[in-house]
Amino acid sequence: MTSDELIADAAAQSLTPQSWDVTVSESKFYWYDLLTDFPPVPDFRDPMGRYLRRMQFAVEATMEKRLMFMLVSRPKLRFDTSKSTSWGFFGLKLSIPLLVGADQKRDSVSIELKVPEDATLKKPTVQVFERFLTLNWGSLIETYSVHDLLQNFDTKHDFPSKIQYIGQTRDPAGRLLKGRHSGVNRACDNSGPDNDNFLLIQRIDFKHEGVLTGAAEDTEAAHDLLLKDQMDLLECVLIKYFEKEDEKMRSVREVTAREARVASLQQAHMVQRLQVDLGMEAPDAFQDLYSERVKVAPRHRFECNFDAEGPWFRAQGKA
Repeated sequence: MTSDELIADAAAQSLTPQSWDVTVSESKFYWYDLLTDFPPVPDFRDPMGRYLRRMQFAVEATMEKRLMFMLVSRPKLRFDTSKSTSWGFFGLKLSIPLLVGADQKRDSVSIELKVPEDATLKKPTVQVFERFLTLNWGSLIETYSVHDLLQNFDTKHDFPSKIQYIGQTRDPAGRLLKGRHSGVNRACDNSGPDNDNFLLIQRIDFKHEGVLTGAAEDTEAAHDLLLKDQMDLLECVLIKYFEKEDEKMRSVREVTAREARVASLQQAHMVQRLQVDLGMEAPDAFQDLYSERVKVAPRHRFECNFDAEGPWFRAQGKA
């Protein structure tokens, strides 16, 4: 959100003090570097090209929606193409050599494969590239990025994800997908070449106590206006909670506009409390989030209260 967009008026008024509860109903990671480093239209004839195009389609679908995104960084991870994969004596246990971190330390990961229903081979042919691995089962080819293995298999490589930047996916111009979002670009530069960058895109649910007017009318337009206000307020709160104040990342003008936007929304909707729970029912190590400001935790739960000084936070229960 730009500082000009932050100045917009609130879409509705509230009749009584509000208490909003925020939860995450869907959460998905996309390897952002792949979106910006590879050709705009990957070759569908190639398994990796099909993988990249599917990811592009998935991220494109979010650009018309009001979802929350976090740019997060994780230790650089690559397959070690100078070494060979190996099979275990029994079953389909595959060991794959890795290069981990800034110093590209040699490591390995072992995964237990399952034969797909449509497979015509009992054991796949394995091809390893720097960022991808393909499994050819005869009738189909499975493609995994190196980071997919950590999410899809129990590899014991539990690296946390560092939050670098927070925003909303609503972007009809597609700046985020095209690598033209200036704030995200600055955050990628800040994370450095020794990390890989991801978009964590989350679908947010709001529940509220109190009586609304205006946007409370049961119309699609009114619902959209209310959702815009809710997402704007949540975005501002998450930035305040997670991001370190840094003029190189957020300009003084943007910070000032955001503070004014929070005050406007809080007063219009009479929001006294915003309770946020970013946890998922089945989290993985990718969901272990932290930032320059907040310690690592598998589940971030906090309560945001508002007064004349603006939002302030209180942790809720155990992470």
